[in-house]
Amino acid sequence: MLNEALAGLAASAGTGLVSAMVTDGWQQARTRVARLLARGDAAEEERHEARLELARREVMEASGKQAEEVRRLQEWAWRTRFADLLEDEPEAQAPLRDLVAFLAEQAGPAAGIVQVNAQATDHAQQAVQGQGIQNNTFTLPDGGV
Repeated sequence: MLNEALAGLAASAGTGLVSAMVTDGWQQARTRVARLLARGDAAEEERHEARLELARREVMEASGKQAEEVRRLQEWAWRTRFADLLEDEPEAQAPLRDLVAFLAEQAGPAAGIVQVNAQATDHAQQAVQGQGIQNNTFTLPDGGV
């Protein structure tokens, strides 16, 4: 059984991999993961690439509530594969850490849904920025600044 740090590494790799499935860097991520899991066996590398493509297709085709469940299941499956790798070959820690760093780069900055609810009365004014650059000019009801 893996210690907490290695279990966390496997979990990060699984989550990062599934996140990479919807990025432009997917091809490179797929190749790196397949190579790592194949441990130098060309036939195994091909098998892992096919498995990765199938997983990606499932993630890409799922929608609504199903999408969240598919993603969660894929993260768990790949987390387990990475944990198995670490149990079988403890020296795989460094390459797996490199993979996690690569996957984090592919993911880019975290983004999520931003919802803003604002209400102003009388002379009150509001300016809300979710991300990026925002320029605001406020004027008084009579046209003054």
